[in-house]
Amino acid sequence: MKKLVFGICLFIGMNAFSQTAYEKAMSEKIALVENHKTADEFTALANDFKRIGDKEKTQWLPYYYAAFSTIQKGRMAMREGKLSDLDPIATEAQKFLDFAMDLSKDNAENLILQKMIHGLKMMVNPQERFMSEGMLAADALSKAEKIDADNPRLTLMKAEDTYFTPEQFGGSRSRGLELFQKSLDQFKIYKRKSALDPNWGKGEAEYFIANKP
Repeated sequence: MKKLVFGICLFIGMNAFSQTAYEKAMSEKIALVENHKTADEFTALANDFKRIGDKEKTQWLPYYYAAFSTIQKGRMAMREGKLSDLDPIATEAQKFLDFAMDLSKDNAENLILQKMIHGLKMMVNPQERFMSEGMLAADALSKAEKIDADNPRLTLMKAEDTYFTPEQFGGSRSRGLELFQKSLDQFKIYKRKSALDPNWGKGEAEYFIANKP
């Protein structure tokens, strides 16, 4: 009987250590996502997250963050005018996101990243791709809203779209700023499911509110 109890305790102890090791590795990498400055840094970080996911096998968050790191690389390329880089970066991000989606169905956070990936593809040529990638991006965001309407990152995406879309196409800087503020208000009360769940985006909303005309 003592051996049985010892065996059970050992199993529980090893399980707890394994989970703690996973959480520690993820926490350390997540802390780097919004601090990286170069494409190479984001590539290395995405690969680190993928390695964690490949080891764990059942966790969706490592692949989610691998996709997000790659998307951040794409958004950096977009700001630098490197539009020819966006398609391959989006393809890379999609591979990671597909793993996350397979492991976590009907997940608003994954759908928000899906929206962002379609957005990267659209920016290669907005006029030609709005009816394809633009519509797919809007569809992904609509699905996310049905699952988690109070998600501050969802509102952040709406704010970006509204703020940067010309008025003749339905955009509005003032309405965009209202949505950035709404996103900030949601960040104050939104409850994540775990300490590892997505929490990015607040800094961007604060930036636009602080620098409004």
